[in-house]
Amino acid sequence: MLDRTLGFRERRYIEELRILTRSTALDCVSDEKFDRIIYVIKPGDMGLAIGRKGENIKKMQKVLGKKIEMVEYAEDLETFVTNIFKPLALAGIRKDPEKNRIDVILARKGDLGIAIGRGGANVEKARILIRRIFGFEMGEIIPVGEGNGRPGDTA
Repeated sequence: MLDRTLGFRERRYIEELRILTRSTALDCVSDEKFDRIIYVIKPGDMGLAIGRKGENIKKMQKVLGKKIEMVEYAEDLETFVTNIFKPLALAGIRKDPEKNRIDVILARKGDLGIAIGRGGANVEKARILIRRIFGFEMGEIIPVGEGNGRPGDTA
């Protein structure tokens, strides 16, 4: 994980999550553009963070007055990117070390719209988290069968 500094507001959001859900957030991003808070949750704590039928997320949204999104942290870049785009299936990622960027390869062509999200919200979340946690830039989202995006084509 890259070194990041958390502001007072982000530390408060992490503490609220811990108090309300008894789960641990490793990082938190306040995304003003989409009026949401994105938590990076400690591996194994996702169930606690979400709660039964999403009750903890609903509680957090009510308390903080913003949309809440959660991504489970993984030390491996490919696993982390897969977690960002859940529940979509990814065929893999392709790293371009020269440009310091990664492309995401979708397992199904029909998932492209969902991967991008309304107004680009999902791809923006991926951009923020991949840059913040691993230091890579988000490249393209490629459906299988386009470009060099073959299943198993990861670097």
